[in-house]
Amino acid sequence: MIRTTILTLSVIAIIATAAWQMLEATPGQITHMLSNHDHHDDNKISEQHEEAEALYREGPQGGKLFEEDGFGLELTLYESGVPPEFHVYLYRDGQPLSTSEIGLQIELRRLDGQIDRFDFVEQGDYLRGQGAVVEPHSFDVTITALYQGRQYQWSYASYEGRSQIPDTIANEAGIVTEIAGPQIISKQLQLSGRVQTVPNKLASVRARFPGVVQRVQRNLGDRVKAGDLLARIQSNESLQSYNVKAPIDGVILARDVQIGMNTGDSPLFLIADLSQVWVELDLFGKHLSKVVPGQAVRITSLDSDPIDGKIDWVSPLASHASQSVQARVVLDNTGGKLRPGQFVRGSVTVEEIPVDLAVRQSAIQQFRDFRVVFAKVGETYEVRMLELGRRNADWVEVTGGLKQGTEYVTGNSYLIKADIEKSGASHDH
Repeated sequence: MIRTTILTLSVIAIIATAAWQMLEATPGQITHMLSNHDHHDDNKISEQHEEAEALYREGPQGGKLFEEDGFGLELTLYESGVPPEFHVYLYRDGQPLSTSEIGLQIELRRLDGQIDRFDFVEQGDYLRGQGAVVEPHSFDVTITALYQGRQYQWSYASYEGRSQIPDTIANEAGIVTEIAGPQIISKQLQLSGRVQTVPNKLASVRARFPGVVQRVQRNLGDRVKAGDLLARIQSNESLQSYNVKAPIDGVILARDVQIGMNTGDSPLFLIADLSQVWVELDLFGKHLSKVVPGQAVRITSLDSDPIDGKIDWVSPLASHASQSVQARVVLDNTGGKLRPGQFVRGSVTVEEIPVDLAVRQSAIQQFRDFRVVFAKVGETYEVRMLELGRRNADWVEVTGGLKQGTEYVTGNSYLIKADIEKSGASHDH
């Protein structure tokens, strides 16, 4: 049985007067503050445990033995090769008692208010509880037995994976919670690719007539508007001078012109409008059937924030050299964060699965042999052992162990785990 951590008002007062220390504390220091007790609290907890344990002693079967006026009842939780179930052995003046001579019910009251009731049937020399005792084994237990017209009743607490932390301290420690509910589990395909200029937003500027360059107005890297003067050339045939102007808005990516040079067929300027770019992602083999136009994709690079877009087109042709197929994403690049030739990663959403209940991956911790989250009820936190299903990088489906609508810890859940473990985690029944 795991000892519940109790944080006293004196601890709260000390921490409240030193809140600035909490803000600068390391995670280890915060864990220490969460689980710190004064001697008065430790003594009080010891007294509570001694009082609870005084209700019973260990019986012949290794369980909890409750006795009153010569009648004895030993409660065990059997977990060997079967889901956990209650087994009860009966005694009269220390001697085994026939199981047919008693009526029995056990009630478990859980932290969230759920009540589990167990009736019993004869099974050889013991009574067997009907139904599994689900995890966590953390509850207030009430045993009601009817023997020879008299009712016997015992109650005790059996807490596991539970910690009590005032909201003021939890907030200071950065403990964050959310409500568990439905979610869409999306599956992503990770692809690599490169940024490309849009072909119809690229212009090669040539001289209209062969001639001599008289003036150059623009340099490499300059931003220009359609109609801006780039250069002035004197025609060899007419000896008349004419202007060379920018045909589109954009940036001068290349310049191959100098004053006094003779022009020919080669481009003088290369201008690109980079307010919109293409990202061409490489598809190989088994990925080809998974990517289709319209799918959501997130583009990331080493030096810019993620940009969301959609697959616009998948090429019907394969590259001869690499045998890859290009999937195109058209992106707004008004801010100029993406540069042609830049390598990027594309995360394509190839499937979206709605599930009834999911939790954040970041909330999950390891507790004993279970993957768990920590539920919050009032100012008490308690472990929830999960059965997990489909998942992605952010979410995981919960198929058992957690109720929809449960408030659970999503931020700094490791602090709750550390506080519970420091209190002396056990699995005693």
